[in-house]
Amino acid sequence: MTMQLSMHLGMLFFILCFLGFISFPAEAAVKMYQFDIRVKNVSRLCHSKPIVTVNGRFPGPTIYAREGDQVLVHVTNHAQYNMSIHWHGLKQFRNGWADGPAYITQCPIKTGNSFTYNFNITGQRGTLWWHAHILWLRATVYGAIVILPKEGTPFPFPRPHRSTKIILGEWWNSDVETIVNQANKLGVPPPTSDAHTINGKPGSLFPCSKKHTFTMEVESGKTYILRIINAALNDELFFAIAGHSMTVVEIDAVYTKPFSTQAVLIAPGQTTNVLVKADQAPGKYFMAARPFMDAPVPVDNKTVTAILQYKGIPNTVPQSSLPILPALNNTKFALNYNSKLRSLNSQQFPANVPLKVDRHLFYTIGLGANPCATCQNGTQLMASLNNITFVMPKIGLLQAYYLNISGVFRTDFPDRPPVQFNYTGAPLTANLATSSGTRLSKLAFNSTVELVLQDTNLLTVESHPFHLHGFNFFVVGSGIGNFNPAKDPAKFNLVDPPERNTVGVPTGGWTAIRFRADNPGVWFMHCHLELHTMWGLKMAFVVKDGKSPEESILPPPKDLPLC
Repeated sequence: MTMQLSMHLGMLFFILCFLGFISFPAEAAVKMYQFDIRVKNVSRLCHSKPIVTVNGRFPGPTIYAREGDQVLVHVTNHAQYNMSIHWHGLKQFRNGWADGPAYITQCPIKTGNSFTYNFNITGQRGTLWWHAHILWLRATVYGAIVILPKEGTPFPFPRPHRSTKIILGEWWNSDVETIVNQANKLGVPPPTSDAHTINGKPGSLFPCSKKHTFTMEVESGKTYILRIINAALNDELFFAIAGHSMTVVEIDAVYTKPFSTQAVLIAPGQTTNVLVKADQAPGKYFMAARPFMDAPVPVDNKTVTAILQYKGIPNTVPQSSLPILPALNNTKFALNYNSKLRSLNSQQFPANVPLKVDRHLFYTIGLGANPCATCQNGTQLMASLNNITFVMPKIGLLQAYYLNISGVFRTDFPDRPPVQFNYTGAPLTANLATSSGTRLSKLAFNSTVELVLQDTNLLTVESHPFHLHGFNFFVVGSGIGNFNPAKDPAKFNLVDPPERNTVGVPTGGWTAIRFRADNPGVWFMHCHLELHTMWGLKMAFVVKDGKSPEESILPPPKDLPLC
C-alpha cells in the first residue's frame, strides 16, 4: 500500500469517525480510533534509540468509552515488525477475532497492512489497558482503556474531582528485540531493564531525566482517582505516594470493598484504581514505584519517581522525601495486601461465584532446561505448565478451530501433571527436561471450572502473574506450600472473593480460581512475565459452542489478517 493511499484511507476513517459520533445516541455510541504503528526515535537516560509506537506516542493513546459502547480501532502497521494488539481484560464475548494475541486468535498484521478491531464493551466498566501481543513489542506499545459507567450510573464511591492515569513500565537503553534474540541464541535470560517508568518517564533519580518526570497537579481538599496500570514486562511493583494514603476501590475493572493502604502491589497485566485525597500541606510530593521479588531472581531494583504537586506551588519548591515502599522481598506485605482484596458483592454489582464445579484442573508451573547444541551451557532455559512447553503455531488457533483445519493443535492438555512430587520442597535440579507441544484443553459451554495453579521449585520458586483471556475469574483461595485438596478447599472464599483477569501465584505457593466457561472460542492463558511467556509458560482453552447461535462463535471479519 502506498503512503498516499494510506493517508486517504486514514482521512476517510476519521470522516467516518465524526459521522459515528454524531449518528449514535450517547448511551450506545460507536467510538473509533486510528492506530498508526510507527518507529520513532526517543531519548531516555541519556540514550536515544528507535522504538515502536502508536501514533508516535509513548505510552500510546488512551481508549475512552462507556459501558455498552462499540469500539473500532483501525490499526495500520508501518513498522518493520509484524504487529497485533490485545485489549487486556475485555471479555470479547463470542468475538475472539478481536482479542489480539498473535497466532492464538489472529495472524499478525504484516508491515504495510491494516486490520480493524471491532468489539463491544458489555457489562464492564473501569480501567483496563491495551498492548502489543507479539514478540517483546509491548515494551513500548501499550496504553490505557478507560471505560466509564453508563450515563446516569454513579460510582459506588464518592465521585472524584478528576482521574489520572499512572502507567508503570520498563525501559531498556538497548533495542529490546536485539537483546532478546541474543539471549535466546545463548539459552539465557536477557538483561533486566535499565529503569522503570511512570507514563513513559523514569523520573528525577535518573541521569538526563529532569524533563522526563511525570507531574500530577492537585487542588487542596479535592479527591482524585488514580488509574494504576502495570505495563512492565517482568516486574511486580510496589507503588506509593509520600505523605498520602490511598483507598483501593477497583481491580482489573471490577469494584472492590474499599480499604486504605500506604502502598499498592500490582503485577504485570493488572490494574488498580485508588482514591487519593489532597489533604496534606501544599507542596511537592514524590510518587514512586520499585519491584517486589521474594525469590533469588535478578530484577531491575531501581526506583521510578513522579511528582504530585499542589496547585499554586512554584516549581522551585523542593520535593518531599521518597515515600516508604516495602522492601524488595517483603512477602508478608504482599500476602497481607492481597488478602484485603474483596469483591464489592452488592445488589448492583454481585459476585456470581460458581458454587458447583464441573471440572477440576490442577496445573503445575515449572522452569526447565532442554538440550541446545548452540546455547551457552548446552541447554536452553524453558518454562512449562504440567511439564508441557507450549509451541506457538504458524496460523491462528481460533482460525484453525473455526475452519476445522487439522494438524495445528491437539486438545489433550492434561488436567493434572504427569508426575506428582513435593512441588515446593528443596530445589530440584535433575530431570529438568520438558515436553513440547501445541496442546489445548477443551471445555464444555457454560461448564464451571476450578483451576489450581501450583508453583514448583524446579530450578527455583517464583511468583507468576497469570492472565486468562476472554474471562474474569474469582480468586477463591491462595496459600504457601503445596495445595492440599483434602483441607484447603474448606477455606475457600465463595462469598466475596476478588474478581479479576490476572492473578499472582505466590512464590512457592498456589492460587485457586473459578470461572464459568460461557464464552465460546479459543482463549489464551499465560504467565504475564514476558520472559516466561517466551519460554513457553502458556496454554489455551477451547470453549465449545452452546446450543443456539447466540451461544456460538461469531464469523470472522473479512479483513482478518492472513499468515
